[in-house]
This record gives sequence, structure tokens and C-alpha cells, in this order.
Amino acid sequence: MQPELQMQAQTTELALSANKVLRNTYMLLGLSMVPTVIGAMLGTSMNFSFMAQSPIMGFIVMMAVMFGLFWGISKNRDNGLGVVLLLGLTFFMGLMLGPILQVALHLRNGAQLIGIAAGGTGVIFFSLATIATVTKKDFSFMGKFLFIGLILLIVASLANLFFQIPVMQLTISAIAVLIFSGFILFDVSRVVTGGETNYIMATLAIYLDIYNLFVNLLQLLMALSGERD
Repeated sequence: MQPELQMQAQTTELALSANKVLRNTYMLLGLSMVPTVIGAMLGTSMNFSFMAQSPIMGFIVMMAVMFGLFWGISKNRDNGLGVVLLLGLTFFMGLMLGPILQVALHLRNGAQLIGIAAGGTGVIFFSLATIATVTKKDFSFMGKFLFIGLILLIVASLANLFFQIPVMQLTISAIAVLIFSGFILFDVSRVVTGGETNYIMATLAIYLDIYNLFVNLLQLLMALSGERD
């Protein structure tokens, strides 16, 4: 009987720990939206002509800054500096929304499309997060497929920087919506099942899922429903 009680105690302790990580993750995730919105508001008034003139160089610079911050966050995942760097990253990611928001706002229904993309992202996130939390099912089996899909997506996106094919961009965005929806399910499930025990790293992963989901939803809406003058 003693081993059974011990096992029950360990299971309860793990569940409480997972709930704490999930709660802290959601709190930090909510906080991270503040610098994102501030960055996005600043980004809409900035001049990104250098990125339009040299999209490949702009992409390289953006990725260098992002991965530098990723490294810093990972190294400081167990202290307050990790939170500061994460919020710095979300501000930078907000700034990087500037070009797509500028394009959207030049459409007659651009503000509406941005609202629909944000609302759709919220609905998808809360639906999938609820499924992962309520069912407590382990979705780790999706990891390999999602990772392969992400690599192929990055390769296709880089190729389209050269070819600039609208239909290809539309296809990439549609596939990206599916992949990052899958990542939301995967990353929330990791927290719920105890696969991820650090709330800063959990927040980083889920934030990137939500960010990329929003961007690709907006691109799809602009391509399919954008009203140009």
C-alpha cells in the first residue's frame, strides 16, 4: 500500500507543478502582448524601405536579432533577466509587424482584416489550449512531424524571397496556419504533461506560435479579402 500512496503523492505533486507552470506561462504570455502592441504601433509609422530594397538582407538581420535574443532568454531562463529579454523580444517582434500592418492599413478594409486575424488567432489559441488542458493528452508524437513541416516551410519561404510567386506565398501561409496551430497544441500539451517545466521557455514557444499564426492568417485574409482602391 505504501508504494501506491507514494505514487499517488508523486502524481499529485507533478500535477500541481504543471498547473503552476501553466498559470505562470499564461500570465507572462498576457504580459508579453503589451510590448508587442506597443512595438506594432511604432512599427506602423516606421520606414522599412531598406527591407523592401533588400528583403534577403533584412531577413538575415531580423533572424540574427531574434536568435541572439533566443540565446539570451535560454541562458537566463531561471532568473529575472530571462523575463526582461523575453519582453524585449516581444517588443522587437511587434516592430517587425510594421511592414505587414502598413500594407494591411492601405487596404480599404485593412483595419477590419487585422481585427479578424487577431480574433481568429485568439479563437484558435483558446480552443486548442483548452483541448490540451482538459484532455491532458500527450501530443508529443506530433513533434517530429511539426519540426519537419517547419523546416520545409522555412525553405519554401526563403525560396519565395527570390521567386516572389503570389500563389506560392498563399500556399505557404495556409500551410503555416496549420503548422503553428499544431504547435500550439504541442507546446501547451508539453506544459500540461510536465514535458516543459520552465515557464519562461514555455511562454517563448507559445508566443512564437501565436505570433506566426496571426501573421499568416492576416496574409491569407489580405490576399483573399483585401479591398484595394
